[in-house]
Amino acid sequence: MSQVADKLLTHALQARREGRIQDAKDDLVDVVDLCRTADNQMELAAALTALGQIERDLHHLDASRQHYEEAVTIYRAQGNDRKLAHTLRHLGDIHRSEGRTEVAESYYDQALTLYRSDKQTPPLELANAIRGLAILKHDSGAVGQAKLLWTEARDLYAIVNVNEGVAESSRRLALLSQRSGELE
Repeated sequence: MSQVADKLLTHALQARREGRIQDAKDDLVDVVDLCRTADNQMELAAALTALGQIERDLHHLDASRQHYEEAVTIYRAQGNDRKLAHTLRHLGDIHRSEGRTEVAESYYDQALTLYRSDKQTPPLELANAIRGLAILKHDSGAVGQAKLLWTEARDLYAIVNVNEGVAESSRRLALLSQRSGELE
C-alpha cells in the first residue's frame, strides 16, 4: 500500500476507535480510490471491507453489502480463502439482520466450509462465523441445530478466553433449553 493510503487507513481505524465514523468513512473512501488507481487488488479488497464495516456502523446496509460483495469477488479471484471466509461471514450477518434467512445461511455455510477446510483457521474466527449461523438457526426455530452450533461456539470461545462469547453462548443455550422444554 502506498504511504499515503497506509496513512489514511491508519487515520480511518483510529477515527473509528474514537467514534468519529464519518471521518473514518471519508478516509476509507480515499483509500479505496487510491487502491483502484494503483490497481492493487488485495489492498483494495482490504479497504473495501473496512469501508463496508463503516457503512454497517452507519446503518447503510446496502452500501455495506456492495463493498463486501466487491471484496468477495477480489478474494475469490486472488484465492485468499481466509479473507474470503471472513468477508462472507459479514455478508451473512448483513443479510441476517435484514431478514434474508436463506441468503444469510448460504453465506454462513460458505464461510464455515472455508474455515473448516483450513486447519490454520484461528478458533475465534471460526467461533464468530458459527455464532452468526447459530443466531440465524435460533431465530428460525431450528432449536436442535442452534444448540449444536452454540455449544461449538462456546467451546471455541473458551479456548481463546473470550469470556463475552462464552457467556453469550451459555445464555443462548439456556434459552434454547428452556424453549425446547416448553415445546415438549
